[in-house]
Amino acid sequence: MLQTRLSSTLDGGDFGWLKTKHHFAVSADGNPANRPLGALVVWNDDEIAPGAGFDLHRHANMEIISYVRDGTITHRDSIGNIGLTEAGDVQAISAGTGIEHSEFNLGTEPLRLFQIWLRPRASGGKPFWSTRRFPRTDRANRFVTLASGLSDDSKAIPIRANAKVLGATILAGAQVQYELGAFRYAYLAPARGTVVVNGCRVALGDGIVVLDENSLTIATEDKAEVILVVTA
Repeated sequence: MLQTRLSSTLDGGDFGWLKTKHHFAVSADGNPANRPLGALVVWNDDEIAPGAGFDLHRHANMEIISYVRDGTITHRDSIGNIGLTEAGDVQAISAGTGIEHSEFNLGTEPLRLFQIWLRPRASGGKPFWSTRRFPRTDRANRFVTLASGLSDDSKAIPIRANAKVLGATILAGAQVQYELGAFRYAYLAPARGTVVVNGCRVALGDGIVVLDENSLTIATEDKAEVILVVTA
């Protein structure tokens, strides 16, 4: 089963320093149709103005993956990490027993990113943060695993969830396939461009729910970039 979540159905708002769309409802008064999908509970499409960001705040028992679409994000946290994650790259926080962090756009252009939250397999554990480069050219017409809770994905950022976060750059006129295997749920959103997923059109700003499908075929007429989360 496929269900497109059009941009017009997503919660969010324009707060001046932050423009956001919520692919999943994040509050009790959010769109009830946009409920969690397996371990996937949040997928925010954020645009942060230059010089602005999220001040120091706390999380626990959550896996938080940020895919930077444009710009650079500056991360600081309570366990001593300071780091930059640039466009096309990924950072992940395993909050574990608790971590405080801030995320800022210290550049001169808007910062655009997907912020994805996954429930961990188990509560607790030592918190950690990691960032890793993933050149977009390495993803040409194929999916690359960016973050994973599976031990066989050694090149991906490790997370503590029964899920994988993947990215692909699809060249004009091409298509990419992905076998879902044992994963029951998936969610896909374009980071750039418009794609057709198993015959369903998904434009920039939209997303698509995938439930109990064996495989995905993603095609595009023009160059596009997609992020995919698969989860049990």
